[in-house]
Amino acid sequence: MDGEHPDGSGATNGTPSTAWSPSSWRTKPIKQQVIYDDQSAVDKALTKLQRVPPIVTPTEIWKLRRSLAEVAQGKAFLLQGGDCAELFDYCNADAIDSKIKLLLQMSLVLIWGGNKPVVRIARMAGQYAKPRSSPMETVDGKQVPSFRGDILNGYPLDQREIDPDRLVQAYFHSAATLNYVRAQLASGIADLHKPMEWHLGHIGDPELQRKYTTIVDSISESLRFMRTVGADTAGQLETVDLFTSHEGLLLEYEESLTRKLKHPSNRTPPPPTTNPPTAPPKVSPLTGGALTDPTLIPTPEPTTGYYNTSAHFLWVGDRTRQPDHAHIEYLRGIENPLGIKVGPTTTAADLTALLHTLNPRNEPGKLTLITRYGAPHIAALLPLHIAAVRETGQTVVWQCDPMHGNTRSTSSGIKTRSFAAIFDELAAALRIHAECGSFLGGVHLELTGDAVTECTGGSQGLRDADLGARYETFCDPRLNEKQALELAFLVAGSQRRGDGTV
Repeated sequence: MDGEHPDGSGATNGTPSTAWSPSSWRTKPIKQQVIYDDQSAVDKALTKLQRVPPIVTPTEIWKLRRSLAEVAQGKAFLLQGGDCAELFDYCNADAIDSKIKLLLQMSLVLIWGGNKPVVRIARMAGQYAKPRSSPMETVDGKQVPSFRGDILNGYPLDQREIDPDRLVQAYFHSAATLNYVRAQLASGIADLHKPMEWHLGHIGDPELQRKYTTIVDSISESLRFMRTVGADTAGQLETVDLFTSHEGLLLEYEESLTRKLKHPSNRTPPPPTTNPPTAPPKVSPLTGGALTDPTLIPTPEPTTGYYNTSAHFLWVGDRTRQPDHAHIEYLRGIENPLGIKVGPTTTAADLTALLHTLNPRNEPGKLTLITRYGAPHIAALLPLHIAAVRETGQTVVWQCDPMHGNTRSTSSGIKTRSFAAIFDELAAALRIHAECGSFLGGVHLELTGDAVTECTGGSQGLRDADLGARYETFCDPRLNEKQALELAFLVAGSQRRGDGTV
C-alpha cells in the first residue's frame, strides 16, 4: 500500500510502506550517534521526558505550516535566526530579549522591503545539540571529548563527559525560554506602535540608524493616519508570532517528546489518497456492470497524528540527511514542518528521494530547503537543485543559509566567517532564483543581539585581529546586531526592486 500509513503514523516515498513509529528510526543506520556509559541513567531520563507536558502544541505547529505555505507561494517571507549552539546559560531575560528585539527589527525592515508578511522562526528554546566532525578533539595537546552541545556535555574541559541528566535539563530550559518568549509577546514587546522601544542596542553606525529610523517614521505616520480615520486595528499590531526551531539531531530526545495527538481544527487537510479496493465491486443485476469504480476507493483521513512537541520546526543537517538513514526515518512520520540542509554534497537524486520521502503528498509548507553552498559554489549548484525540484513538481520554501558554507579559520586557528562572503552568497541566491524563474523565500542566519566580534567585515570593518575583543561563541561564529541588520537591508532592497539585484 502506498501513501500514508492507515493509522496516520507516517508516509512513504511511493514504495510499499513499512510501519512507522517514533522509534522505527532505531532499525536504520545512524550518523552522529551518541554512546552513553550508563544506559540505566539514559532510560531514567527518557522515561521522565515521555511524561512531561508538550512544549508546543499541534495548533501552533499547524499555524506555522499554514504560514510556510504562504511563503512557498511567494505571499510571505521567512526569517529564521538565532544562536549556533544555544547554551543553558542563555536562558535569561536579557539574552532572550536581545534576540527577540533583533528578529523584530530585521522583520520590520523586511516587511518594508517586500510589502508582505514575515514569518519569524527563532533558533531558540531547544538548539542545544550540535553535530561534530569527530567525537574527540585536541585541546592543549590532549585528546578530550568534543563539545556536542549542552544537551550532552559542557564546554569546560571538566564537563566533557556525556551526561544523560542533561536531556531532562534541555527540556526544562527550552520550556522556560519559550514560556518567557510567550509572556513577553503577550505583554506587548512586539507592539508595532512602539517600534523604537526595540532599541538598536549596540549599533552606533549613523547610516544604519538613519535607514532604520526612516522606516520606523514611515510606519508610525501610517499608523497615525489609520488611527485618525478609525481604521487602526490595534489588536493585530500589538503582538506577533515567534516560532521555535532546532536541528532534529538527538533522536532519543526527539522520540521521547513525540506524541500521538488529535489533529487541531486549523489543520489543512492533505490532498486525498486512494487505494485499491479490498473487496470486488458490486455488480448491477440489470447491466452486469460495476455499481462503483472498481479501481479506486478513498482512504479515510486519520483524526490523529504524531507531533514532535519539542519545537514547532525541525531541520535535518548536512551530516545526517541520508535518505535511508535514521534521521530521515524519524522525520518522515511527524506532522511538523521540516527543513533540509542542502549543500555541495547533495546530489539531485538524493534531493528527489528526500522530497518524496518527507513530503509524498506535496503539501505546501511542509518542506523548506535550506541551501548552504559557500559563496564560491552557489552559482554552479543552486540552478541544478532548482531544476531537480522543479522536475518533482514539489512546492517548497527556498531558504538561503549563507553562513555555514563560508566558515574559515584565521592563521591563529580562530573559526570565523567573512561578512563579504556571507553577503556574496545571499546576493547570488537572490539573483540566481530570479534568473531561474524561482524566488528566494527566506534566510537562515546564525546571529546574536550582542556586540560580539565573531565574523569579520561589515561596515564596522572587523579584521582577524579584532576577533579577540568579544569572541564569545562556543561553536560557530555569529553575526552581531549590526551585521544582521545590514543583511536585512540587503534583502529588503532587492525585494523593493523586484529584480534579484542588490
